[in-house]
Amino acid sequence: MKPKVYIETSIPSFYHETRTSPEAVARRHWTQQWWDKERTDYDLRTSQAVIDELSRGSYNPQKKAECLDLLRPIERLLIEEDIALIVEAYIKHKIMPANAGGDALHLALASWHKCDILLTWNCKHIANAKKSPHIRHVNTLLGLYIPQLITPLELLGETS
Repeated sequence: MKPKVYIETSIPSFYHETRTSPEAVARRHWTQQWWDKERTDYDLRTSQAVIDELSRGSYNPQKKAECLDLLRPIERLLIEEDIALIVEAYIKHKIMPANAGGDALHLALASWHKCDILLTWNCKHIANAKKSPHIRHVNTLLGLYIPQLITPLELLGETS
């Protein structure tokens, strides 16, 4: 059985990144490398929340279309009613700031749907080692699955 991976908004965004800073170029390279060579080893999922975030973005229309096209064949997780309660709990327990956009929603979706991995480049609010113990604690209190919160770089094989 393939590990189930929730694809968060930053993944298609960095796959089609156009900025030229060394950090952006590196993240684009690692994202493309994982997506093009290794994604078939995983059972990919995303959500309407990701599609909505990408659609609302005020950036190059061609990049927007390419990001949405990348996700088109990927199954979307349902946003169940209980997800809103989980998002509220994350904000109440200060896992995610109330103004963090969809970050709490992405974590709630990956946890509720028992994704093995939440794949993201959001290292401030999601893939953050300082936050991981708090996230594990709150998910345990809520009886939720605890996905790994990691970047594409962490999933690259040895030959990459």
